[in-house]
Amino acid sequence: MPEKEVLALILARGGSKGIPRKNIKSLNGKPLIGYTIETAQKSKYINKIVVSTDDQDIADVALDYGAEVPFLRPEELATDEASSNDAILHALGFLENQEDYSPDYLMNLQTTSPLRDYKEVDKAIKTFLESEKSYESLISVCKAFENPFWMQKIENDKLKPLMESFDDFDRRQKLPEVYQLNGAIYLSTYNNFLKYKSFYTDKIYPFIMDQEKSIDIDNNLDWKLAEILMEDK
Repeated sequence: MPEKEVLALILARGGSKGIPRKNIKSLNGKPLIGYTIETAQKSKYINKIVVSTDDQDIADVALDYGAEVPFLRPEELATDEASSNDAILHALGFLENQEDYSPDYLMNLQTTSPLRDYKEVDKAIKTFLESEKSYESLISVCKAFENPFWMQKIENDKLKPLMESFDDFDRRQKLPEVYQLNGAIYLSTYNNFLKYKSFYTDKIYPFIMDQEKSIDIDNNLDWKLAEILMEDK
């Protein structure tokens, strides 16, 4: 593998409606953000780990786990309405202007994927570097937990199939295989992220992960499931 500078950026704001103080809440004896920091530290390709947060308590925990927290994110970039992409652009701008630092590759690791491990991270980086001429970014997915071809909607108090072709799939074996974003890994070249201001480019590599490692903690049910899976391991 060629020597490349890979930045892992971890976004962790203080506000969380679903699970209060989620990022530093203890999950099986460790703050949630700790799992993501440790995963990045074990990677053989990641050179720098930066946490972007608006919350001093989260910053302190991140520093304890060995990540860099060179700034506190402005309040306007830590609201429910603020986008992750804007927070990432802020972090990249700070690093370039204040530290004269710009990596070759940017990886965004969400704190809500504690079951993702460093092997997936390294495989994603290696895969992307080897296929960079064909793709502009990489986003992780998993096989959909619920197939949308069987999903329903309610119109005028009547149940209707969500997909037009619902009647063509009367048995599970006939359903087409579909995938969902799992939120675990986002990867792009530094220049492509600045170009698109997003990981959603014209040519995205679909990095497929197991469903078990794809738990994305958004509510208390997700949290309980993550606890159970960790205890089983």
